[in-house]
Order: sequence, then structure tokens, then C-alpha cells
Amino acid sequence: MQLLVHGGAGSEPDEPEPRAAVLERAAEAGAEHSSPVDAVEAAVNVLESSPRFNAGVGGAVQSDGEVRTDAGIMTDDRSVGAACSMPGVEHAVSVARVVMEETPHGFVSADHAVSLAEAFDIETGVDLWADRTREQWADLEPPTGGTMAELEWIRERYGNADPGGRESDAESGADSERASTTDTDVHDHDNAERGPASRDPRDHDTVGAVAIDGDALAAATSTGGRWLALAGRVGDVPQVGSGFYCSPAAAVSATGAGEDIARVTLSRRVASHVERGLDAQTAAETAIEEFAELTGSSAGVITVDAAGRLGSAYNSGAMQTARAER
Repeated sequence: MQLLVHGGAGSEPDEPEPRAAVLERAAEAGAEHSSPVDAVEAAVNVLESSPRFNAGVGGAVQSDGEVRTDAGIMTDDRSVGAACSMPGVEHAVSVARVVMEETPHGFVSADHAVSLAEAFDIETGVDLWADRTREQWADLEPPTGGTMAELEWIRERYGNADPGGRESDAESGADSERASTTDTDVHDHDNAERGPASRDPRDHDTVGAVAIDGDALAAATSTGGRWLALAGRVGDVPQVGSGFYCSPAAAVSATGAGEDIARVTLSRRVASHVERGLDAQTAAETAIEEFAELTGSSAGVITVDAAGRLGSAYNSGAMQTARAER
């Protein structure tokens, strides 16, 4: 079993070492399993339980003061499951797996997804707030006038906390940072040429994992969304081909500016490059270069191809990853 996990593409974190330790623990937890789908679920569950990441506990807060979680999971036979907009659900990836294995559907949303979680004994009603998100929300004065008031309020706020996001990448040209995952187990990459980035810990995005056992592949991605999105907003993460994708050629998990990732179906793009003959690392680098050219935004991807080669690339300030093998 080979497994690679990421903790989101964003600015350089204030405390990279504790985050790296959680990522290492997640990778080790996943690699203990005998199947790739078990491995990616177990690894992502660890990250969803850590308030250091924007998934599960510690997820981003939407305009109505609610934390909602999204996730997707897929295997190399193209079995797929996704769930989104779930208040009080820590382990969104486990709900996505229920959708994949226990329903005839590919995607279940909102309160219905929460009910599905309850039916399969996945804990609901979890307090997803972290100390940092409580403090950040307490500093705001959200409107009370309903959807239109919330929409007006978030227009100038949504995405502004995205490290290396639309504004800074547009100014820097969104050059792609090429980061290999084949020589070391943990990466905390930083590109100083992009200038000062936000230190806001809520900016660290989606988490995800990819795995291979020699015969089968799986990918999973989970998120708490993006800070101060309109209530009910769904980004790339639960959209197959965008936030996650898996085919017989490659498993991919993406992170970054969600609307733009969805517009270019970034994860599917990485797999397509592998299908046309590129190795995992080159495919990841090529897809991120294309993404930057097409959108001017920041993102990161991790992937493993059918030959067991790992790859990662990003064009944000940093993206921490960890790798484990059994």
C-alpha cells in the first residue's frame, strides 16, 4: 500500500510542524489498511478530526454562521460517492463512501445527507467549531436581514482570505511550483517569490488522500469549504472530476480555489495527462501550469498513477503532504 495525503494548498502555515505531524499520522493510519478505499477514508478521517485543517472540525464558516462539510470518494472502477452541505458532520468522507457503496446514487446533499449519515451510524450533531474559527467569527458583525443581506455582506469578503489566491496570483503571474513527492515523506513548500501571503490559519483548505495497493486505486477529498461563502455554497470538492477523481490510470485529489477548480475539472485533467502517457509528477505539474494559465488562481494536486508513481504540484505559497508505505 502506498498512500499520499495533503493538508491543503495555501499560505505558509504559522505552525507547520504540528500540522506535519498530523499529516504523518494520517498517512500512517491509512497505510495500515489493506484496500485503497479503506486507506483513503481512514487517512482523511484523521485530518477531519484535527482543527488544524479546514475539514470536519475547524471547517470554514458560511455567511449564516454555520459550518458545513463536503466530501467525495472514488475508486479505479469509477465507483463514486459524494455528499455536501452537511452541518454537524465531522467525517464527511465516510458519508460519501456510504453514498458510493450503499445507495444507487452518486451525490446526496444537505439535510438528506445528514439523515443518511445517521442511518449508517456516522456521528452527526458534532460541534465543528474550533477555537480559532470562534474567535474569527466573533470579530465580525454578520447581517440579520436574510439571503440578500448575507450576499451583499460577503461580496467583499469571500475569497479575500485565500492565500496566494486570485489577487496575489494574478499579480505574480501564478507561476507553478513544481514539487516532487518521491524523495521525502513530508513537504512544506514555500515560494518566496510570491510575496507576502496571509497568515490566517483558516486559509488552509481542503484535505485529501490517494492510495494504491498495486492492483487498485482510490482517491478522497474533504473540506469545510471557504471562509464566508454564501450559506449553502458548494465548491469543487464533492464534484467528481473537480475536487477528486479516480480511473484505472490515476487517483487524484485537488485543493485550492474551488470555483475555478470546478470550471476546469482539475482532477480529471491530471488523470487525462496520465492516460496520455505522462507519469504522475509530470501530469500534476502540467495540470497546475494549465490551471494557472486558464484561471489566474491557486491550487494544488496530489496523484498516484497505476505504476505506483506519486506526484504533487501547487502554485500557492505552500502545500504540506505526507507519504506512507506498507
